[in-house]
Amino acid sequence: MWRKLFTSVPAFRAVKAPFRSFKSSSRGAEKDFFKDLDAQLRAFRDKAAAAMPGSDWSPIELTPGLPPERADVVIVGGGVVGWSIAYWLKRKERVRDGLKVLVVEKDPTYSQASTVLSCGGIRQQFSLKENIQLSLFSAHFMKNINNHLSVVNEDPVDLQFNHSGYLFLASEKSAHIMEENYRTQRYAGAKVTLLSPSQLKERYPWMNTDGVALASLGLENEGWFDPWSLLNALRRKAVSMGVHECFGEVTGFKCAANLAETTDGEVLNLQRIKYVNVRMPNSLEYQPVECAIVINAAGANSGQIASMLGIGSGPKESVSGVPFPVEPRKRFVYVVHCPDGPGLDTPFLIDYSGVYCRREGLGGNYITGMSPEETEEPDISNLDVDHDFFQEKVWHRLAHRVPAFEQLKVSSAWAGFYDYNTFDQNGIIGLHPLVPNMYFATGFSGHGLQQSPAVGLGVAELILDGGYKTIDLSAFDLKRILLQEPILESNIV
Repeated sequence: MWRKLFTSVPAFRAVKAPFRSFKSSSRGAEKDFFKDLDAQLRAFRDKAAAAMPGSDWSPIELTPGLPPERADVVIVGGGVVGWSIAYWLKRKERVRDGLKVLVVEKDPTYSQASTVLSCGGIRQQFSLKENIQLSLFSAHFMKNINNHLSVVNEDPVDLQFNHSGYLFLASEKSAHIMEENYRTQRYAGAKVTLLSPSQLKERYPWMNTDGVALASLGLENEGWFDPWSLLNALRRKAVSMGVHECFGEVTGFKCAANLAETTDGEVLNLQRIKYVNVRMPNSLEYQPVECAIVINAAGANSGQIASMLGIGSGPKESVSGVPFPVEPRKRFVYVVHCPDGPGLDTPFLIDYSGVYCRREGLGGNYITGMSPEETEEPDISNLDVDHDFFQEKVWHRLAHRVPAFEQLKVSSAWAGFYDYNTFDQNGIIGLHPLVPNMYFATGFSGHGLQQSPAVGLGVAELILDGGYKTIDLSAFDLKRILLQEPILESNIV
């Protein structure tokens, strides 16, 4: 090898001719010769050093974009939740560069990512104190985002945070629930107020208050922001802190299995993940990544990731037979233009009929939509928009509440996926008992974006501190699913 290396270097054969004509050359040519000679000698030394044992040099050209062969933590899913977890893990690591974190995202363009297809809302008007606390923490994080996510020599982060608040409307039938939620929200620290129909009409004269018995308005820390800006800020900061990024698809796991028996005599197959197989985009090539911990933050695809480990495939009435209850649910968002629509004081309006609406920019544009009935869930094989859904379900409800919208025009529309938790529509955070080194952070059913900064911190605390320190999120643990004990959130949009 060494003989081949030295004889393959052309620098020493190429210098004979210049030496023969050296005396007749000009001083400029002399300088050029020695400069060229020095460069070739330097290249030779670099090549020789690269071939020494222990170096990273390889005669085989590697495929660009491959993930590292080893990582301490592999995060499956490069959406806003995944990057938040990556950021907080690096922020909390006790030794600089002591934790090697890899984020794997299968969509290099993010064109189908739930994060960037969201409406970008943030609110504290929930019925569960944990959801309120998550969104309160995230609101404060976003208001001070450059204290957290600024990067040296990069532009400051601008989330375009609009603080217009959320406005929930309740009918006579649901007014008592709104009053209960209001008390919970105030106790948890949210700034909200209740409005009577007459107060509502006085504050928002463009609104038809027929059928409204009570309204709840967020006064602080509520509104909407640009989802892409938050995602990109978390990603940029995490990468600057040493997080590795890979665009590829997780296709499977290599695990070590152990058998354990419960007190009821049920034999459990416990799997500890040793390797994550990552396939490169538009290729059959894949890279196995050795790791200690895997985090399933794959959003709408997290149920598919869980099924790769056999979760839910065991006998019914057994722990291994309980399916992971997260699946993609498609939601349509319509952009409408209405020059005579509500003005700059328009909040994020949530009608009790299910329709929602908020302002989009300053040019008379608004976004609107609603969730379909359980029996009318649209096809999830694509992200095509059903325009008939707007005509048949959304428009008449929207125009009833805001009469100016009778004259609207649909200018565009898009669709995105919820990571929908069919069990209780709340996030799933924590370890799975059958896979003791896989953490889950998914199933937020539409409010994962707004809670992502706090969720990322919570998962990092579980991993590095052994438990929650900032917000107690144990209510969202996986065991509630295995025990069939749902926690219900009444303010799902």
